[in-house]
Amino acid sequence: MNKNATTSSAPWLNQFARNEYSQAGEDGIIEKALEVINENDRWCVEFGAWDGVYLSNTRNLIANRGYSAVLIEGDMERCNDLKKNFRDNKDIHPIHAFVGFENNNGLDSILEKTDIPLNFDVLSIDIDGNDYHVWAAVKHYNPKLVVIEYNPTIPNAVEFIQPADMSITQGNSLLALTNLAKQKGYELIAVTQCNAIFVDSRYFELFGIADNSIDAIRTDYSAVTYLFNGYDGTVFTSGCGRVCWHSIPYRHSRMQLVPLWLRTYPGNYGLTKKVFAKIYRYLIGANRT
Repeated sequence: MNKNATTSSAPWLNQFARNEYSQAGEDGIIEKALEVINENDRWCVEFGAWDGVYLSNTRNLIANRGYSAVLIEGDMERCNDLKKNFRDNKDIHPIHAFVGFENNNGLDSILEKTDIPLNFDVLSIDIDGNDYHVWAAVKHYNPKLVVIEYNPTIPNAVEFIQPADMSITQGNSLLALTNLAKQKGYELIAVTQCNAIFVDSRYFELFGIADNSIDAIRTDYSAVTYLFNGYDGTVFTSGCGRVCWHSIPYRHSRMQLVPLWLRTYPGNYGLTKKVFAKIYRYLIGANRT
């Protein structure tokens, strides 16, 4: 175990959270994780990289740690800005491409045209949707750390994987990504507001984390909305209470599925209400498969 780690179920890496360019403390966590691993080749990859600066998870490594990088951006205007920002740095390789999950457009096919080592230090994936599928498609490269965006509105117990479709932007649950990580030989070591950070299992013991379950590692639930109902059928929400990226609040009046005149515990229905409840369920298709 590394001397800087403590055997604990607590997400100890988060105490090193710091933003130089990142959004939610990833810069400091990545730095500390690389220090714990202590086998660094100083190469990183990021996509979508935007201009290589804005909310970047690799810019700090490039600017302050002398890293070489492959920075991939699909939007042409952003990629032009990316190239301008690094035009004087021969160690940075900006690439205009949409990273997909097929043999001809996956990360493997893009990186094999570069000099990056197979076991490079950091891979950052942030493409607002197909993050799960593009990582699943990576077979040839094994980065030491993977920083990947998850949908923070999804509770821990839900395994949600959006369709493998480049036109869809729904995101994936933390549980789905954690299950994928285990299949690929990675372990969860930190979770920020929107990113999960995984380490190659060969280095996991160095972090001294006794319990790396999602419940133990994740601490930010500010984007989660919980839905539940009373015995009488009233639908309630708790938590965030809005559609996050659209800033539209959930309206309880529009979420009620049981009409007010039936809103009591069904075990207390009289004969008339039982009949009407059966008819109502039929009309709204509640009994149809």
